[in-house]
Amino acid sequence: MSAAPQSLREFQDRFSTDNACADYLFAARWPDGFVCPACGYGKAWPHRGKRFTFQCASCGLQTSVTAGTVIHGSKLSLTVWFLAAYLVSTHSNGISALQLKSQLGVGSYKTAWLLLAKLRRAMVAPGRSVLSGAVEVDETEIPFRTKDDPPGGGQGRSLRGKLLVACAAEVEGRAIHRIRLAKIKDFTAKSLHGFILDAIAPGTKAKTDGWAGYNNAPGIVHCPDVIGSTPAHIVMPWTHRVFSNLKTWALGVYHGLRKKHVQAYLDEFVFRFNRRKNRPEGFATLLKITTQIAPATYKMLIE
Repeated sequence: MSAAPQSLREFQDRFSTDNACADYLFAARWPDGFVCPACGYGKAWPHRGKRFTFQCASCGLQTSVTAGTVIHGSKLSLTVWFLAAYLVSTHSNGISALQLKSQLGVGSYKTAWLLLAKLRRAMVAPGRSVLSGAVEVDETEIPFRTKDDPPGGGQGRSLRGKLLVACAAEVEGRAIHRIRLAKIKDFTAKSLHGFILDAIAPGTKAKTDGWAGYNNAPGIVHCPDVIGSTPAHIVMPWTHRVFSNLKTWALGVYHGLRKKHVQAYLDEFVFRFNRRKNRPEGFATLLKITTQIAPATYKMLIE
């Protein structure tokens, strides 16, 4: 598969037609050549009556480049999907559904929201590697406003009016390499240990602020650094930098995160943060993952 476009001008030159987009998706989905999803045979012919569809030379199954992918069944053109993926993955701060509607020229907010929600699902690669080496782990709360919740949160680790988020930051030298963020139910050992198991490789040295919920976390080498009177951002500089950026991003782009879809927003932030030094590659990665995960309906996305 060819390299990702390095500029908007290059993107527009390369993906101005649905045919160009379909060719790129074919290479992303089958980098070593066509493989029939039914029988596994490696040869097919283009279907003369259906666009972007191939017929297996063995079993006769007809498969389009978008069948069974995030784009499956969409009435939007491939050029619209590609432009949306480019804008979402390369914009420095992200883009809201309202902004995306304006940029794409689609007919309704619902269409833009659905497209954006589907792309967010493709920001988590199947089987992505866990963090390793030196990792800093911490948790925070993000206040939110609803009709049923108080406008301000409680104090400390109180749960009132807050979204609870855990962070793991993989540190290389004097910089953050990769991060993971997850919504958690509370700050108990059960919740924090579950996050650590999902995000961090066994044997990793995990530095924490000494909160009791991290004690005896399975698989890791726990390195507690009790904060005491020392400012938290001094003891845990990397996770606090992530949290600060997250809160600024959430307010600036989305005017606060909605409780119902918070994990999708966190996944978007992680995707963008981990590719901050090479945003064009985020476009290629995003389109690659769209070919690897199953489609989702509107009903599935809003539940």
